[in-house]
Amino acid sequence: MRPLPILTLTLAMLLWSSSFIALKHVLEVWSFGQVLFMRMLVASGCWLLCYRQLGRVQYQKGDWRWLALMGALEPCLYFLLEVNALRYTSAGQAGMVCALLPLMVALVAFVLLKERVSRRQLLGFAIAIFGIALLGLGEGADEFAPNALLGNSLEMGAMLCAATYSVVFKKLSSRYGVMTLTALQAFVGTLFFAPFAFSAPWPASWAWQDMAVIVFLGAFVTLGAYLLYNWSVTQVKVTLAAAYVNLIPVFTLLLAYLLLGETLTPLQWLACAAVLAGIAVGQLPSGRKRAEAVATGG
Repeated sequence: MRPLPILTLTLAMLLWSSSFIALKHVLEVWSFGQVLFMRMLVASGCWLLCYRQLGRVQYQKGDWRWLALMGALEPCLYFLLEVNALRYTSAGQAGMVCALLPLMVALVAFVLLKERVSRRQLLGFAIAIFGIALLGLGEGADEFAPNALLGNSLEMGAMLCAATYSVVFKKLSSRYGVMTLTALQAFVGTLFFAPFAFSAPWPASWAWQDMAVIVFLGAFVTLGAYLLYNWSVTQVKVTLAAAYVNLIPVFTLLLAYLLLGETLTPLQWLACAAVLAGIAVGQLPSGRKRAEAVATGG
């Protein structure tokens, strides 16, 4: 694998990990609809400033179905589930659930693209699901996770949306530019979350620090991280790109500890180990693939 996709994928995962911390902060100031609307508005504004870079769109008949599915999955359903998940679980636990994405991508690729799913992947998925359930039940409610089981379940739903999105994006990227598709997501998200944003009263005063976090979420996470990841998906296999999501729980737990003071109990650390063990089992190559790799010097 070339160095540049490795760098872009790692940086995208670091930005996505930081979004859990940032969202935890701004959700104490604004409602989830207001946060998501402003985040998408900032990203859309950035795209309007560089609209000349988007290139021409060569639409093909019937693509509206795939484009609509992509926009519905991310940002619409994904962000609805993730932001509400963070109302009930901690940033660190949500980051751990993100590690399920590679296995979910494999399952979605099996359903949509008829790619084979091994028994080892299914076993790994089962182990990881057990770990996430244990993570949510490992401790009673606290200030960071008032209902961890519900929050982690919502985050799992978000990961299912992300997995399906990755496969759909890979399909569309053969006909549309990465920047065009990423910009489309921002504009769709702005329109979708506008009704949520204005259904509740806005705060009377806004601190510049809070606005800076919104700008970071919109410009660096919504635009930057997605652009980095989406470009990487065009350079490597979608399942390989998804495997880098395993970095998110590591980055998130570290940032949550350093910036929010979040900690996990020994039982929850054991649950984290079960999640990572399930991911490792699910991504180990089969005996035949290992033999082929040795034979070819891979």
